[in-house]
Amino acid sequence: MSAIANLIEVRALPDYKLWLHYDDGVVGDIDLSQLLGQGVFNLWNDYRRFEQVVIGPHGELTWGDDIELCADALYLELAGKRPEEVFASLRAEHVDA
Repeated sequence: MSAIANLIEVRALPDYKLWLHYDDGVVGDIDLSQLLGQGVFNLWNDYRRFEQVVIGPHGELTWGDDIELCADALYLELAGKRPEEVFASLRAEHVDA
């Protein structure tokens, strides 16, 4: 089970931004404009396609079968946290010699 909250709502905003809402109360905008025109993100050259974002069956953000983005990675960016702050298995263990 993920230590990160579940994404429960997403809305496309102007200028290739997304509004995200997680079930722990974290809410905010993520700017994805830097991805526009790169590889698979050429799909977004038609802004109407960008607006078709949905939450997939595993909590990921999807644009059909063409693009998937990890909601956990976006959560970390939005919440200003590092992975080791939310995933206990990534924390360095203190060992006394």
